[in-house]
Amino acid sequence: MYYVYAIVSKNKNRIYVGLTKDLGSRLKEHNRGKTKSTQCYRPWTLLYFEKFPARTVARMREKQLKSGYGKEFLKEVRQDKAIY
Repeated sequence: MYYVYAIVSKNKNRIYVGLTKDLGSRLKEHNRGKTKSTQCYRPWTLLYFEKFPARTVARMREKQLKSGYGKEFLKEVRQDKAIY
């Protein structure tokens, strides 16, 4: 199983989208500063994720979420979560 995920920085207005096989471990890596592109925005929380059986399909969805449409979708998800 592959996961496409979006995490949000608790301190800065930043959303990061990625792809992994182990979502829990990957989030820990982001929060420990193991990922160069996300280390200065720590700490991170999980905003959104989807599961896929094949990496190729997951990669296509990751690209969608990184597009303009995807960024708008994730901003809406973030707004919806802020309400609750």
